Amino acid sequence: MADEALEAFIENVCGDSHLRVEADLGDGFVRLRSAEAERRQAAHDIRSTEDIVIEMLRNARDAHAKSIFLAVSREGQRRRLVMIDDGDGVPAAMHERIFEPRVTSKLDSMHMDKWGIHGRGMALYSIAVNAETARVVASDAGKGAALFVETNLDKLGEKTDQSSFPVFERTESGSIAVRGPKNILRTACEFAIECRHDCTVYLGSLTDIAATLYAFGLSSLTSAMRAFCADASELPVAKRLSVAVDPASFADEAEALGLVISERSARRILDGEIAPVEPLINRVRIEGEADARRPRARRRRRREMRAVVRIAPEDLESFSRRVACAFSDLARDYYLESAVKPDVRVGKDGVHIRIPVEKLR
Repeated sequence: MADEALEAFIENVCGDSHLRVEADLGDGFVRLRSAEAERRQAAHDIRSTEDIVIEMLRNARDAHAKSIFLAVSREGQRRRLVMIDDGDGVPAAMHERIFEPRVTSKLDSMHMDKWGIHGRGMALYSIAVNAETARVVASDAGKGAALFVETNLDKLGEKTDQSSFPVFERTESGSIAVRGPKNILRTACEFAIECRHDCTVYLGSLTDIAATLYAFGLSSLTSAMRAFCADASELPVAKRLSVAVDPASFADEAEALGLVISERSARRILDGEIAPVEPLINRVRIEGEADARRPRARRRRRREMRAVVRIAPEDLESFSRRVACAFSDLARDYYLESAVKPDVRVGKDGVHIRIPVEKLR
């Protein structure tokens, strides 16, 4: 506090130039202090929402993420970004320090790509300087990460047109040219194409990404792993939603990842009414090429497969009894309460069975 009071006193007397200048070299030349030079560099590196998006994507890729999930939302002049990945993760002790200048885990692995050099320890710092909020929502070593960024569009702008999907054309030389506003969609698409051999990018609303993370977890965790997971924080960040057993717990787990959704949306996801988004690169169309219609056909087939199967209530009740009977053997082996009634629901993506698990007392 004494140091802050001293700085405030000197600033009142002399102005703040001495806090920004390390040495006056004469003839109008000065040597800036490191903090001032870093602040100016951050203002240069981040000039829009799109700049934040590409830096977050590059950061996830360099953390060896194979799947990157980007949820985008806007409320008034507030832009919110939530990025979740399955990369190396961030130890708890580093959650705040990674937003400091020159902090990096890439001591010997600086990365050069089409957007420039990455690995200077300045990307997250530059984001934090230009955003209203930038924080690690959930992460630990080896478990991936969830990052939340909120900006004020009055201070940091973005392209007005955020709905137009970019158009891709193959040139005579064989390269791919891109047309359309350089919005978030185009930024993410260009990254998805450039880094398609390294990682897969998913982009959507908060609800879309929650549904995608749920499907992602289901695809890689067995039923037993989900049933006997006592603490979702023990799982990788990107798989935690798959252990939610009801809409309330799903909404709570989603909020813990920075995805604020309603219990109604959570119920629709659990019931299969909201489908996961496909990889962003699958949505890319190269005009004039014969296979441009294939993704549309795949979506049509998926819709047909998701058609709801109607099962009579008495058949569901009979099926529930047989499930309970089958569960009794497992309950006996693991000292669980066997007198339970499974909850069987039919959704667009299949039959969902929830069995309450209670230890014998």
